[in-house]
Amino acid sequence: MNIQNSASPDASDLTGSPFDTTPFDVTLAFADTELREDQRWSTWPAVTPTERGPLPWPDWVVTSAAAVDTELGILKTGKEADVFLIERAVPGDPAQRTLLAAKRYRDSDHRSFQRSSVYTEGRRTQNTRDARALAKRSAHGREVAAAQWSFAEFAALSRMHTLGAPVPYPVQVNGTEVLMEFIGDGRGAAPRLAQVRSDAVDLGDLFEQIVAIMHIFAAAGFAHGDLSAYNLLVHEGRVRVIDLPQIVDTVTNPQGLDLLHRDCVNICDWFTRRRLPRDPEQLFAELLSASFG
Repeated sequence: MNIQNSASPDASDLTGSPFDTTPFDVTLAFADTELREDQRWSTWPAVTPTERGPLPWPDWVVTSAAAVDTELGILKTGKEADVFLIERAVPGDPAQRTLLAAKRYRDSDHRSFQRSSVYTEGRRTQNTRDARALAKRSAHGREVAAAQWSFAEFAALSRMHTLGAPVPYPVQVNGTEVLMEFIGDGRGAAPRLAQVRSDAVDLGDLFEQIVAIMHIFAAAGFAHGDLSAYNLLVHEGRVRVIDLPQIVDTVTNPQGLDLLHRDCVNICDWFTRRRLPRDPEQLFAELLSASFG
């Protein structure tokens, strides 16, 4: 994974997908509108074309410069980032209204994720100023490190969406914030697999869906790296995979295969504990074949 400076990331390194390259309008049609403290103007016009999701954009993506982002609450707190619920809407136009998940990464001083170097082996930072700042752990370096995680997740979501993996559609990345599709409904966010009652779902079907996701990753040469029942959502019977900043290249990362194996153990053990025995070594062998076959 090749990450440049946070101002202009080369997302094509990981995504391999087309991005809009047309000029964008930064004019705010209603700049005199008074916003509340929990609101801001849509950040869509402020980001560069490569910081927007892969084409074609879904119909529900709101691209108007007149849109307002309203923060509705927090969805999840994590070790390295928090996720907020955002409504992006054009005032007075019900047709241009959507819910988004805003994942905001903390800098290293406020992040408790201690194993980041395991996942970043094999990645490069081409901008020499950023590389020096990272090495010195300066204030700028800490900002760069946080932005690297957001751009890494955006690039991974873009790549996996393009390959057909069931991930939230990545709307845009802006500094340390990734805006993505909200998975849920009017009652709230979709539950994690760990929250789903075993007697209320077809466990065998869910397992096969997860295996299919892992095959898509493996065929592209990647492992999720931290896969578990806590970063798989179940929405209307379908599994969606989230939390991709640590995605690893199983070839360039020296620990890539170990992390892939750990993903297999985590998933198979979870299902086995729910009386659906599954063999992690068999799954690992299947994925190795998909990766190198």
